[in-house]
Amino acid sequence: MRDTAAGPRLLLRRLRELMAEALEPQARLDRIVHHIAQNMVAEVCSLYVLRADSVLELYATEGLNPGSVHLAQLRLGQGLVGTIAASARPLNLPEAQKHPAFAYLPETGEEIYNSFLGVPVLRAGRTLGVLVVQNRTMRQYREDEVEALETTAMVIAEMIATGDLSRLTRPGLELDLSRPVTINGMSFNEGVGLGHVVLHEPRIVVTNLFNEDSDEELRRLETALGSLRLSIDDMLSRREVAFEGEHREVLEAYRMFANDRGWVRRLEEAIRNGLTAEAAVEKVQSDMRARMLHMTDPYLRERMSDFDDLANRLLRMLLGHGPEAMANALPRDAIVVARTMGAAELLDYPREKLRGLVLEDGAVTSHVVIVARAMGIPVTGQMKGAVSMSENGDAIIVDGDDGVIHLRPQSDVEAAYAEKVRFRARRQELYRELRGKPSVTKDGVQIDLMMNAGLAVDLPQLSDSGAAGIGLFRTELQFMVASTFPRAEAQERLYRDVLEAADGKPVTFRTIDIGGDKVLPYFKGVGQEENPALGWRAVRLTLDRPGLRTQMRALLKAAGGRELRVMLPMVTEISEIRQAREIIDREVRHLSRFAHHLPTKLKLGAMIEVPSLMWQLEELMSVVDFVSVGSNDLFQFVTATDRGNTQLAGRFEPISVPFLRLLRQIAEAGNRTGTSVTLCGELAGRPISAMALLGAGYRSISMSPAAIGPVKAMLIELPLERLTRLMNETLDAHSSEADVRAMLHAFAAEHDIPL
Repeated sequence: MRDTAAGPRLLLRRLRELMAEALEPQARLDRIVHHIAQNMVAEVCSLYVLRADSVLELYATEGLNPGSVHLAQLRLGQGLVGTIAASARPLNLPEAQKHPAFAYLPETGEEIYNSFLGVPVLRAGRTLGVLVVQNRTMRQYREDEVEALETTAMVIAEMIATGDLSRLTRPGLELDLSRPVTINGMSFNEGVGLGHVVLHEPRIVVTNLFNEDSDEELRRLETALGSLRLSIDDMLSRREVAFEGEHREVLEAYRMFANDRGWVRRLEEAIRNGLTAEAAVEKVQSDMRARMLHMTDPYLRERMSDFDDLANRLLRMLLGHGPEAMANALPRDAIVVARTMGAAELLDYPREKLRGLVLEDGAVTSHVVIVARAMGIPVTGQMKGAVSMSENGDAIIVDGDDGVIHLRPQSDVEAAYAEKVRFRARRQELYRELRGKPSVTKDGVQIDLMMNAGLAVDLPQLSDSGAAGIGLFRTELQFMVASTFPRAEAQERLYRDVLEAADGKPVTFRTIDIGGDKVLPYFKGVGQEENPALGWRAVRLTLDRPGLRTQMRALLKAAGGRELRVMLPMVTEISEIRQAREIIDREVRHLSRFAHHLPTKLKLGAMIEVPSLMWQLEELMSVVDFVSVGSNDLFQFVTATDRGNTQLAGRFEPISVPFLRLLRQIAEAGNRTGTSVTLCGELAGRPISAMALLGAGYRSISMSPAAIGPVKAMLIELPLERLTRLMNETLDAHSSEADVRAMLHAFAAEHDIPL
């Protein structure tokens, strides 16, 4: 029987000898591809290296036309080689020319070869090139051959990374190692971080596969599982976790998974079948991932990330790779770059060294993002290609304000961001000085600047920002981070904490607003519609389910002895408000019967975000105590614009005559009826758009805590009466095409108003 490991061992020994010889880089590469072809009984072996201009250049070949070296080129994503480089995954094809990605390069003479095996040349998760072998016969390369080629590619990756090939690069070109790269994605948490890349590399390659003593391996697994559970308990006992609500729930879910008997039973079964403990973890996790690979459910994707995290932590414990070694090797200004990661993994990094987090995937409500927000670091997400383009130690800038990262930035970009950080620090100092000053315009008009919140971690910012209160508390975020429907006691505890943190300032709780882009996977039927944004969501859903009743009971009990302000989202008809009021009245009667401490006053409001309410304004304001304008959804519905569609981003301008006319109509209706009107949405969070809202008649706006300082700095210099006259003239004119944004900038420049 053939020893399949002998070939790779012999090849690696020969490669080590070649690396030690005094050879020119091209000669070394030529010898390497020759030995690979000889060892694998291949007629062709070729090495393509990725250049800084995203082109894969043929650097060496055995078997193809030698004159095509440094001339044959493929773009990233072009042909089989480009596909491997773009996906960072191998291709093993018995008939290469039948693959849809096949591209013929006539200068190479490769058309006579059928079978094809190509593997990415990877270093720290980053693609540096592609290594290929080919044969004329149609054959499927064996798994041990694939593994041998991947191992060889690791050696070549070190050659590229150490700069050995730089002398072979033509003038004006460079390898894809040092060029500056800017990647645009999404902002998940505000702030700017300058530092150096730390690639999050949770995957550990298991080489010891077969056990000699199943009982011993079972004991090792039991010990490692015990250590895993203790480490999670330790995280839960840390002060910063114990007193910050949401990510405690995440770790409680981790504890549940770590004690899952089904998971442990599958691990034990794999060991009894002959695998080592490490190989059992790898196999069970691979099986689970293969089953869930094509699932699109966001809840299952989040659970998969959690189980990946647990499996990797368990592997590190089995192999003795603890978090202490990682902490010691971390630079002082670490910016973690990851495809995805679990929340508990982020807590393994020492907080004092973290400057930011970059995720290729993720969502703003991902567990790891919630934890990062609690840690106060800037986060960007949906940064496609960030891992493959980065290398440990690379300089990097994370712009959490605009959702951009700059890898290996040029000196002028780095200097500009360093100045931006210094400027932000100076501005923040100015905003802190403004914190205690009244929010009054230059001509003496009082403006209420409220803040939006939704997590326990947001609460300290109420006093830090100087907000007049919480204009919008998004209660659904507590539901979105939980793996099951939060019990009434947990809801009540959160709402009481919010009211106590507010210390007498007004808090407006929006009832649970799920559906659309906010899906609760444990809530059956939500989000499984053709058009969920216009479907069964928000108040429509909570009136049909007992969730509103449970939430109202928790709110009423939490607000005992205080004023309670409750707002209903996505109201379409007045009858929905009457139904909600009946539910609230029933809950009040129920709690009174059992002598519960009730709120001193209960105010019920509605969000105006569905255009149909524009023709019910007078009636609406006669049945509620206050209204809030949800400018995000209202603009989406008025302009038929999906705000998540990047193709439409920036196509429609909210600071426009038509939309501002509509907003002014709501503010005027509030004035006529004596009903309080607040606008809470992205429009309120920037000085220029907040200025437009004040000119349109709004005297209460709610925004993110970080936006309050800049908006207050604007309004205390604002002559509101003059602006209002100018806005009315513009909105009353017959033309709807006036450039309101340009007009506001000119007004601000004329009156020295900071924007």
